[in-house]
Amino acid sequence: MTDNATFLRIDHITKRFGETTAVNDISMDIARGEIFALLGSSGCGKSTLLRVLSGFETPSSGRVWLGGQDVTDLPPNERPMNMMFQSYALFPHMNVWENVAFGLKRDGVGKAEIAQRVEAMLQLVQLQNFAKRNPHQLSGGQQQRVALARSLVKRPQLLLLDEPLGALDKKLREQTQVELVNIIKQVGVTCVMVTHDQDEAMTMADRIAVMSEGRLLQVGSPSEVYEYPNCRFVADFVGNVNLFDGELTEDQPDHAEISSDACRFRIGHGISGHLGMAVTVALRPEKINLSLSPVASEVNTVSCEVQSLSYFGSYTSYALKMRDGRTMQAWVTNADRHQDPIEMGQQLWAHWQDNAMVVLTQ
Repeated sequence: MTDNATFLRIDHITKRFGETTAVNDISMDIARGEIFALLGSSGCGKSTLLRVLSGFETPSSGRVWLGGQDVTDLPPNERPMNMMFQSYALFPHMNVWENVAFGLKRDGVGKAEIAQRVEAMLQLVQLQNFAKRNPHQLSGGQQQRVALARSLVKRPQLLLLDEPLGALDKKLREQTQVELVNIIKQVGVTCVMVTHDQDEAMTMADRIAVMSEGRLLQVGSPSEVYEYPNCRFVADFVGNVNLFDGELTEDQPDHAEISSDACRFRIGHGISGHLGMAVTVALRPEKINLSLSPVASEVNTVSCEVQSLSYFGSYTSYALKMRDGRTMQAWVTNADRHQDPIEMGQQLWAHWQDNAMVVLTQ
């Protein structure tokens, strides 16, 4: 049922709870060794789908295949996979070593093999010096690594992570993202993770599936989903974006033009639409250039006034009021320590390249 490139196949999975459809006819293939993120806001169905994969929920229809085997009807304990929860669910009365060894003891693995595998796993997650400590004596990041070690020590074919870093503060979460990816890649396990945090998905995953209201909207690499969103929801959900509604006024093989209340947009390629059709132009803040003097172009430029600015060290975010009364966001990298200051209330011109935009038709 699976080809060489496909390790996990989700085949038309639907899950209903009474009248509510939590997961709506989702299909996707995940490769062996891939870190795959299910990304979406609360209630979009991503955690329900993860529970279907783990066996904690039975799908209303559809099948789950792992390594060529149909595992849809197998109970959780018979599936060659492990699930790590956001709470970590560590046993408070056991020390780190005992927590990691617990699953192996329950499976009847011999003492010598348990010792060898637990020691190797603690070394991998760099907790060998904390083996005798109890969970309450560890930091949040250390507890997270214990939970990961406990999940990986059983050598699952598939690792399922439910909001794995949600309990950590921002700085620790950013550090742990890289650690977690390195460990998973070193072990070589295939991983499906659920997160509502776009930065987490972009940093950790090889590919991302964006979900909304139980449906799968787009699957792609982080750069594909960010640079080439296929609909308005994905463009708005992944990263920051300026969205302009307009209509198609010219469509040639090498360019297209769109008129809107904000300005005339010229796109550096055709879009195969019909004249007069309603479209949305998506423009990321970091792709906008700012000029203190007028720009000699009738397209892809707009005069505006600085409404507010926020300095973030590496870049400054500007809220720019355009002539139609709307606000556009622009980010300028602070590469030059002595660059010309832009101040509140200042008049300036925003402009961008013809390849900076994405045209959305849905």
